[in-house]
Amino acid sequence: MRRALTAVAVVLLVSSAWAQDKGAKGEAAPKGPKIRVEPTTFDFGKALPNKTLDKEFSLRNFGNEDLVIENVSTTCGCTAALMDSKVVKPGGTTPLRVSLQTREYSGKVERTILVRSNDPTTALLEIKVQVTVVPATK
Repeated sequence: MRRALTAVAVVLLVSSAWAQDKGAKGEAAPKGPKIRVEPTTFDFGKALPNKTLDKEFSLRNFGNEDLVIENVSTTCGCTAALMDSKVVKPGGTTPLRVSLQTREYSGKVERTILVRSNDPTTALLEIKVQVTVVPATK
């Protein structure tokens, strides 16, 4: 177990050093708008029926031109997604607030949020949320 933890720590340190080294070279941001979301998925865990669950995601533009969010949609009426701004400046972020209603569902529920933007390589970004709806114990 100790050996496995040491290996993980070494990998993390090497990855961190590599990321810092890339940034230290002063490389330019990718050309055009580039969308990224953090986190890409979220599991609410277990929840009761008829609850509303909320999670805030962060949409980031790591390109060198304005990122324009053209449309945000969901795969179900039980899920809603709201944004503060439809334009994200280079290096900027905007929150994406997602609400999922458990309604009368039972078991595992997975929904997708679709973000359409002017990013030429990721024009349609998918974000997944899930929950396991369990009955109330009596």
